[in-house]
Amino acid sequence: KTLGLLQMERVLGLGVGPLAAGTVGLLILLKVIQRLRHKQSVQDKVVVITGASSGLGKECARVFHAAGARLILCGRDQKRLQDVVEELRNTTNGKIQTYSPCTVTFDLSSTSLVSSAAEEILKCHGHVDVLINNAGISYRGNILDTHVSVQRDVMETNYFGPVALTHALLPSMVDRRSGHIVVISSVQGKISIPYRSAYSASKHATQAYFDCLRAEVDRFGLQVSVISPGYIRTNLSINAVTGDGSKYGVMDKTTAKGSDPVDVARAVLKAVCHKQKDVVLAGLLPTAAVYLRTLWPALYFRLMASRAVKEQRVKEE
Repeated sequence: KTLGLLQMERVLGLGVGPLAAGTVGLLILLKVIQRLRHKQSVQDKVVVITGASSGLGKECARVFHAAGARLILCGRDQKRLQDVVEELRNTTNGKIQTYSPCTVTFDLSSTSLVSSAAEEILKCHGHVDVLINNAGISYRGNILDTHVSVQRDVMETNYFGPVALTHALLPSMVDRRSGHIVVISSVQGKISIPYRSAYSASKHATQAYFDCLRAEVDRFGLQVSVISPGYIRTNLSINAVTGDGSKYGVMDKTTAKGSDPVDVARAVLKAVCHKQKDVVLAGLLPTAAVYLRTLWPALYFRLMASRAVKEQRVKEE
């Protein structure tokens, strides 16, 4: 050992190794205590979920219902929403008080209808504690073959819809100095990959808007969380639109091998309970790509160009 370490050990009466380990352990303990202090429960909270009739939205409904939230489920299909309500009614949790959900039916892409939908939402319980902007649509297509109207339609659902609903419910949260706004974005809101232009653009816009919102409403005590998952095993790719507006109708291999929506829904609940601001739920490669885009953009661009060529070859075959 060096003379400095030996002198330190004599002064402290113990080895530097145990001291370092103890310091790390203390820091971890303080971190755990801090997280527990800031953890909040969703028991009895009014939670709005858009796109709640299927996929991730439906799993969020199950997870938040089991946690004791008062749900307001939103979607375009009243029957499918009611099916979810019946399923949740038959699901009980002996340790936690659960409630029968309310439903509000509207098309999020019709932003002119969002204000009246927000009024209906507020009538359910008088206020909203948590808004989960989950509804969305995906896209698969070549930019050269994609009409601008398709780009606009994707943006209406994925960007303007959540913005309009958030804007309509925000004043009531500001008045109460309480509220948590969650948006389900995508790792493609942080990086772009070939043949996803409309989808990725809408998620980039979403990320930017809600980052700004977080800063502006902090003074009112409001929370904003952006959740950026990678691929999830849902029907998102099947229901995706193509360049001419028709349905893609294919379950991508990457989607089929994606995360279990139950796990993502639990991560959303965790983000709300721990007031997490920005959460990336992706594998090692997508997460590394996020950092590569910032630290070494030239390499990232070359990799994406190579990927575009490979995907085009596969389509032609």
